[in-house]
Amino acid sequence: MVTIDLDGKEHLEEIIRKCDICFVSMVDTEGYPYVIPMNFGYKDGIVYMHSAPEGSSIKALNMNPNVCIAFCPDAKLDYMHEQVACSYRMKSKSVLCRGKVVFPEDSEDKIKALNILMKHYSDREFEYSDPAIKNVKVWSVEIESMTGKEFGAPNPRRVR
Repeated sequence: MVTIDLDGKEHLEEIIRKCDICFVSMVDTEGYPYVIPMNFGYKDGIVYMHSAPEGSSIKALNMNPNVCIAFCPDAKLDYMHEQVACSYRMKSKSVLCRGKVVFPEDSEDKIKALNILMKHYSDREFEYSDPAIKNVKVWSVEIESMTGKEFGAPNPRRVR
């Protein structure tokens, strides 16, 4: 299998935009790895997410705000030879982003973040009630580092 390091912020951001969900990893309150799938929005080097105002992830992030966010769209099973099990692999591109979660509390900041998040999934404009804004926990992660890989890149010796 061939693995290629990807670079170029525009190329990595293109991979992020193709994703419907991301996987956010953190350290839980007992020191174990904890990963959750989340919907998200991305703009200008910041990933925005939202959740309930309380829960395991909020407790963990209040103790340690460091996260790693994984994005992986369009994974596809491929093989070099259909009859050879060891030749099967997943072809995919992925991006890993690291940063610290901040929880904006200002209503205007929350609305801005929610609009960016919703723009990822819909071109519609949305309005938010005051109770909805008060009862949502918005996550903002300014990306400190971003790396990408392409797995299962075409092999020039491929036999079909």
